[in-house]
Amino acid sequence: MSIFPTRVLLATDGSADADLALSTAVDVANSTNSELHVVTVGPGTPDPIYAAHESGLRYGTYEEASEAIRQEAQNVLDEQVRKVQEAGGTVAEAHLQMQGPKDQAIIRLSEELGAGLIVMGSRGLGGLRRALMGSVSDSVVRHAHCPVLVVRR
Repeated sequence: MSIFPTRVLLATDGSADADLALSTAVDVANSTNSELHVVTVGPGTPDPIYAAHESGLRYGTYEEASEAIRQEAQNVLDEQVRKVQEAGGTVAEAHLQMQGPKDQAIIRLSEELGAGLIVMGSRGLGGLRRALMGSVSDSVVRHAHCPVLVVRR
C-alpha cells in the first residue's frame, strides 16, 4: 500500500486561492502519478432575481436563469481544465456539480471517485456568505473521508 494518492480531486471556483490550489494539485498529481479530477460546484437552486442581479443580466423565466447559472459554472470549470493543461497536468475527468451545498457536493464526489486527496483553496468567491455560514474548505476538512490539502497564499 502506498502513502501516495491514486486520485486527486481539485475543487475549484476560479478564485485566486483556487488558482494556487490548481498548480499545487498538478504538481502533486504529476509527482505521484495520480489521476487528477477537477470539480466546480455551482449554486444549487438559483433564485432568478438574485441571479439576474449578480450577473447583470435579466432572465425571463426560472429555467432561463437556471441555465445561465449552470453555463456560468461550466465556463469556470472549462477555464480551470484549460489552466491545468497549461500547467502541464492532465485532467482524467472534469465534474460539474449543481446539487446541494458546495462542501457536501465536494465530499460526495470525492467518495464516489475514491479520491486519496482533495486539494482546494482556503478562500473562495463568497466572502459575506463565508462570514455568515463558515467556509467550504473548513467543512470539507472536517467531513472528508480522505486528507484535504488547503492551499493559501
